[in-house]
Amino acid sequence: MDFIRFIKFGMVGFSGLVIDFFITWLFKEKIGLNKYLSNGLGFLFGVVNNYFLNKYFTFQNNDSHLASQFFSFLIISIIGFSLNTIFLYLLQKNTKINFYVCKVIVTVLVFFWNFSANTLYTFKTQ
Repeated sequence: MDFIRFIKFGMVGFSGLVIDFFITWLFKEKIGLNKYLSNGLGFLFGVVNNYFLNKYFTFQNNDSHLASQFFSFLIISIIGFSLNTIFLYLLQKNTKINFYVCKVIVTVLVFFWNFSANTLYTFKTQ
């Protein structure tokens, strides 16, 4: 069951990643915002997508406390985003790897934090 959830979480994460990358690209490349601000906007759009898909698809969670559960998901996501941003900055600063390749690398690393924390806390079974 946990392996299936892990796969589903990955599928949802991939959909959020597509949204995140698109929004990041849109704001960075087309609108001209700072790459880290653009990264933050991509994150926000991806989080909302991922919460609802994970709640209903990955965890089939029927908890009626939507606001408090979303807040828990958001806090875990903010911690993940903080890790993502720090790792993205450090990787960009210390290597000549393309920004988007760095973003993929750190996203994979932070994925494990997000899955574990949300399984154990946000969507834990009673």
